Amino acid sequence: MPGTRKLGRPTDHRKAMMRAMVTYLLENGRIETTVTRAKEVRSMTEKMITLGKENTLHNKRQALAYITKEDVVKKLFDEIAPKYDGRNGGYCRITKTGPRRGDAAEMCIIELI
Repeated sequence: MPGTRKLGRPTDHRKAMMRAMVTYLLENGRIETTVTRAKEVRSMTEKMITLGKENTLHNKRQALAYITKEDVVKKLFDEIAPKYDGRNGGYCRITKTGPRRGDAAEMCIIELI
């Protein structure tokens, strides 16, 4: 279930961070972040792509309630979701890149397949 990791942040900060990261991933196609954050972002991104596969007003409003930019929602429904039409999940790939210099947190790249 998405949203079970606390990531060392208060609830409002964590939700805002996740919304921003999902928006940025859908906008640019890839993000470099820590592994635990990437796993949370992956689950929410896959839910948004699944919403985008069925182009209804209800799904657009649900996506707009979570994604912070309207042009990213348009891109999701027009470009990203139709690309995954014959696929049942597994829209993101997480590739580990090694420890971060400074605090040795395990880093990775999350990208859309």
